[in-house]
Amino acid sequence: MRILFWISFTVLAFSACGPKKEMNRKLPFLGRFEVVKNESTGAVDTLYHKIDDFRFVNQDSTWITAETFADKIYVADFFFTTCPDICPKMKTQMLRVYDSMKLTDEVLFLSHTVDPKHDSVAVLKDFAERLSVESNRWHFVTGAKEDIYKHGQTSYMASVMEDGSGGLIHSGRFFLIDKERHVRGAYDGTDPASVDLLIKDIKKLMKTYEK
Repeated sequence: MRILFWISFTVLAFSACGPKKEMNRKLPFLGRFEVVKNESTGAVDTLYHKIDDFRFVNQDSTWITAETFADKIYVADFFFTTCPDICPKMKTQMLRVYDSMKLTDEVLFLSHTVDPKHDSVAVLKDFAERLSVESNRWHFVTGAKEDIYKHGQTSYMASVMEDGSGGLIHSGRFFLIDKERHVRGAYDGTDPASVDLLIKDIKKLMKTYEK
């Protein structure tokens, strides 16, 4: 027997947390999940939503897949290099997260362009170099527009689309992904307080893997 549930990405789990509650807060599993009961044994298991398989190319012309992030925690977002609105704020905040994780190789970063027509490998390479980030730690990826949009919508439940008049719409959230490809948090990438919580949650998630 399978029972399907849903935890919304749009409701921030930490919105009502004070300092004490935040300390004791467990990271949620976001997205769809199923409670599966074995009718013969009565055992119950929960199957949580996972990031789908993907294959994109990064700023070094290297294929990036789910295997690239095997045994890694990573933070993902959506952007485009010519975005004049929220993207500069998001990249400033993501750099804060990146800098805070420089002492560990357990955490990687994945930014998907929503404008693959303009954001070629060469453009992404220049963009990454101007941010002074290491390409083996922060992957800026491009691919077929349909694949990127579908991946954003189905894996991250993110708004990734064209607005009908040639403009581009994309989520401003940062997504925290665990080593099993579960989405464990969604944070406002333009809000320093929300990004502060992301940094804390990454460290909290890392502790769950300590032996």
